[in-house]
Amino acid sequence: MFIFSLLVVYKLVDIQFVHGNQYRELADKRTVKNVIIPANRGNVYSADGSLLATSVPKYDIRIDAITPSNKNFEKYLKPLCDALSKFHGKSSAYYQQNIRKARANKNRYYLLARNLGYSNYLKFRNFPLLELGAFRGGLIVEQTTKREHPMGGIAQRTIGYERIDEDGNVTRPGIDGAFGVKYLRGTDGRRLKQKIGKGQWKPIQDFNQVEPQDGYDIYTTIDVNIQDISHHALLEQLEYYSADHGSVIVMETKTGEIKAISNLGRTSKGTYYERLNYAVGESHEPGSTFKLMAMVAALEDKVIDTSDVVDTEKGVLSFYGRKVRDSKHGGYGKISASEAFEMSSNTGMVKLIYNSYKNNPSKFVDRLYKMELNNTLDLPIIGEGKPKITHPSDKKNWDGLDLPWMAFGYGVSLTPLQTLTFYNAIANDGEMVKPRFLKAVKEFDKTIVPFEKEVIDPSVCTVETAKKVKQMMKNVVEKKHGTAHNIYSPNFSMAGKTGTCQTEYWIESGRYISSFVGYFPAENPKYSCIVVIHKPDTKLGYYGNIVAAPVFKKIAQKIYTDTPIIDTVEDLDEKYTIVEKSYETYFDVAQKYKTIMPNVEGMPAMDAITLLENMGMKVKLIGSGNVIKQSVAKGIKIKKNQIVVLELS
Repeated sequence: MFIFSLLVVYKLVDIQFVHGNQYRELADKRTVKNVIIPANRGNVYSADGSLLATSVPKYDIRIDAITPSNKNFEKYLKPLCDALSKFHGKSSAYYQQNIRKARANKNRYYLLARNLGYSNYLKFRNFPLLELGAFRGGLIVEQTTKREHPMGGIAQRTIGYERIDEDGNVTRPGIDGAFGVKYLRGTDGRRLKQKIGKGQWKPIQDFNQVEPQDGYDIYTTIDVNIQDISHHALLEQLEYYSADHGSVIVMETKTGEIKAISNLGRTSKGTYYERLNYAVGESHEPGSTFKLMAMVAALEDKVIDTSDVVDTEKGVLSFYGRKVRDSKHGGYGKISASEAFEMSSNTGMVKLIYNSYKNNPSKFVDRLYKMELNNTLDLPIIGEGKPKITHPSDKKNWDGLDLPWMAFGYGVSLTPLQTLTFYNAIANDGEMVKPRFLKAVKEFDKTIVPFEKEVIDPSVCTVETAKKVKQMMKNVVEKKHGTAHNIYSPNFSMAGKTGTCQTEYWIESGRYISSFVGYFPAENPKYSCIVVIHKPDTKLGYYGNIVAAPVFKKIAQKIYTDTPIIDTVEDLDEKYTIVEKSYETYFDVAQKYKTIMPNVEGMPAMDAITLLENMGMKVKLIGSGNVIKQSVAKGIKIKKNQIVVLELS
């Protein structure tokens, strides 16, 4: 063993010191190498063909500070630093000091600029010293591709984006990540290159060359018009109530297609952006919106009927030292079961459920389980929150408060999308369909993988039960005693349920989750929608009918006016008939056609070219730099192969 170790050491010394130069010369003489040809990542489109995510080239510029000769370094350093100062804004002296320091430290990889678009990359290549190239000026160019979202932050958490950590590792949440490996990423190719000079290589004929296979394009179910409306309706309400965060989902009732999904969280500066996918990932106590699930369970088990009378006990009930209260002081007196739901009486719902199931609470929870409420939706997007509905057989976690508390939505947890999926099932007369984010995977115009409607449960309840609770939800809006009568419109119908849930009550009182979930039109529903707003300023309001329901109404009204849900809609409330300015600020005008000309003014030329060519247009450039004028105005419907002229600065 000792002799073997000596031989290993001897060989290492021989390679490193005795024959080192010889081996290095052999390496330099290596004239052929395999080179990876990266595949282009596929694009992500909306349902109507608007571009939501695409890849554009980006450039990092560095300098090998010891490559330039002393003469060239001294001659061109100040002009280079003057150009850097003009570009970045820091003083020329700052850059001179740092580049001289890099040269003294033999830094061969000093960063000058990161993440440049193509036009700025061309500018840098023509800066003094750098224009001498790699071998005389020390120029180092590293090209990468970056995922861009032409429509800004619209549904960004759901569409997905690139997140690059300090080690260069890339993660992609949302659709971009869920379907990246299977469809979007493509397959890299490879080819041979021959060495023709110091550090220079050229492609050579290679019969074994493998061409890259570009990724497929994904067409989502997102409707950019509905998305734009939903985003701004939510944003406006969050800002008014200084809420912590919120989400909105709009689903097509029959198919389960997600037409809009917005998730906005507040920053430390008070602005809002797509921070987390609350709609999919945040499981929380739903509060009174869970009364629908409780009511459906009781009707299915035939332990109550809608006409049964319940005494609300002056608005207060006690269970094991804990009180259940109605929002109306003094309660509602004696009311029917349907009125208990429509008025959102906590005491009424608790008495109905508790008295019906107190001797067999497992029957109630088993019914909830049978209605799929304890299951995730098995979404392709990573991070779905898990529902929590404790079963009485779980002795460790079940106690006497669970049954009465479940009746009004405490002690259980669901995500907004899970809640909406159940309401959507009721709108479908009991058929529960799986929420769907994709319409198709395509290669150019050829459909590779179609995505069809998927049924989770053909009947979570009978049609009879569905009809009863649908009438109750319609009364919530249309009857004067309904908790959401404040959003009633005589011109179009809506149905749903308000929710107000105290949250984080173990930390501090006065924190609420305001929600409204329902569908429209009330007859033959086309869309289901949920609005959830967390921790609004209670000085301004916190009840679901005040904070969340108006967002629902605004979305419904805008969709009514912009899409053919009904033949005619006359005299809608003036406040909502006029498109508010806030709607127009988010990617110009709501997209209504297959392809709409985006606003590319201010963009680097190469970014604009990539974006427009991905949309099927042909681009001509005048000048260089950033786009200052476009021949086709933003918001105009465009045709395939249409020529667009861009004037550059």
